[in-house]
Amino acid sequence: MASDIEIARAATLRPIRDIASTLGLLEADIEPYGHHIAKISAKTLAALRARVPGKLILVTAVNPTPAGEGKTTTTVGLADALNRIGRRAVIALREPSLGPVFGRKGGATGGGQAQVLPMEKINLHFTGDFHAITSAHNLLAAMIDNAVHFGTPMPSGAAINPRTVTWRRVLDMNDRALRQIVSGMGTGNHPLRETGFDITVASEVMAILCLADDVADLQARLARIRVAKDSAGNPVTAGDIGAAGAMAALLLDAMQPNLVQSIHGSPALIHGGPFANIAHGCNSVIATRAALALGEFAVTEAGFGADLGAEKFAHIKCRSAGLAPAVAVVVATVRALKYHGGAGLADLGKADAHALHGGLAVLARHVENLQSLGLPVAVAINAFSNDRPEEQAAVLAYCRDTLGVAVHLCNHWAEGPAGAEALARSVAALADANVDPHASFTPLYATGTDVFDALTTVATRIHRAAHVTLSAAAHKQLAALRHEGLANLPVCLAKTPYSFTADEKVRGAVFGHDLPIRELRLAAGAGFIVALAGEIATMPGLPKMPSALGIHLDTEGRIEGLS
Repeated sequence: MASDIEIARAATLRPIRDIASTLGLLEADIEPYGHHIAKISAKTLAALRARVPGKLILVTAVNPTPAGEGKTTTTVGLADALNRIGRRAVIALREPSLGPVFGRKGGATGGGQAQVLPMEKINLHFTGDFHAITSAHNLLAAMIDNAVHFGTPMPSGAAINPRTVTWRRVLDMNDRALRQIVSGMGTGNHPLRETGFDITVASEVMAILCLADDVADLQARLARIRVAKDSAGNPVTAGDIGAAGAMAALLLDAMQPNLVQSIHGSPALIHGGPFANIAHGCNSVIATRAALALGEFAVTEAGFGADLGAEKFAHIKCRSAGLAPAVAVVVATVRALKYHGGAGLADLGKADAHALHGGLAVLARHVENLQSLGLPVAVAINAFSNDRPEEQAAVLAYCRDTLGVAVHLCNHWAEGPAGAEALARSVAALADANVDPHASFTPLYATGTDVFDALTTVATRIHRAAHVTLSAAAHKQLAALRHEGLANLPVCLAKTPYSFTADEKVRGAVFGHDLPIRELRLAAGAGFIVALAGEIATMPGLPKMPSALGIHLDTEGRIEGLS
């Protein structure tokens, strides 16, 4: 069986101007980055805002497992299939981070006959957007330390208190050794202070780029970033430091969405990439709006499982941008359901009715959660060659008879668009029937809700926790947010994606647990409050056997090992 990278290399890519022309875009509307990648021009993006948008299709999934579910693969396959049946679909995805590419995943551009191309470039440096975000973030860090070093007075007249600096540096790589460091060592580099690195996808700059409406909004949001307090106790922002303009300059080109194509020629906008476990998990608002303007359907995804990605998509991205999904698609696999039901990773190929039954409860919860947001739901069972037909049939019957939702066994990995055609027809029918998605879409908490109440709502209604427990530090942070009148921003729950609890080892559709919050972080520029639960880390580490060990160049200089 051919690998993903072999399938990708065998595909014939069309010139990017031809892909643009299928969207009605002229050569003047795009800025090519080689033969097969382009950015959409800022002028064209502004003009697209005047168009009547298409409908938004959200692809999400059950909680991820080591076996993999294929959410991106299904997003691509569904869009290809919608185009196959004569409906105009544009893909809108996040950009891969180098952390998981060299860590656990090895790539994030779909798979088999449902990939976006050129996969090697997209998975690695692409158009440099992540490098620009990293540079803008670290420019602010350097300017903060410079102001501390010289005792530069802030607007109040007082200098920054170095002990209050909260802005860490970032790197787009999994590197646990940088989680906690001491900076300022060496002659003339004072003062010493404890700090650390986060991964770039956890940066507030990443979130801002993905939520900003345009460059003016980008610069305004950057200026609002909270970084420290001065010696009088007043908050210090990036605007106070004087960094927002230069940061925006570094991000100017990165604000433009990247246009590529699927193996089967569907146009794809790939832009931005916050993780959903430690950030808000959605591609950029700009790219999503462009996809809606250019197609009848914009097919997008939200990171990890529906309990994290789809929840944040609803309460952060949609709230910020005024979007409303017309349909949600939940991706599951037989082997993932058995894993969630308690089966061991090595035993997923064995018949296990008990484990499958436990996994179906997890699938049911995700479906119910999405329906509680007022979303019509379809289920895509991503087929694998070693699935047992009787177990596939059991999942299909459960979705139809017990959950009462449209469900299809999908073979887009092997068959391309034809393998997801039945799913595409169901999704199109559901979207057509949802005449006004804005009327049916119902977030679980209202704009302006106190962050603790919003957090409790998400914890109890999505994760089925009994209650939320704040650490002593989080209690103080909540009090400070309320005192400053900033406690009514949406909550961005940062927790393990592998469980409904804060413990990644707890599987299944558990309920009645405690959700422990150790820290509340204000992201004033992004416009949300990050609640860190349990042991979640904002700088991941590499696994014992990282994917980097298998990535190399062959004798012809081609990249091998990406998947």
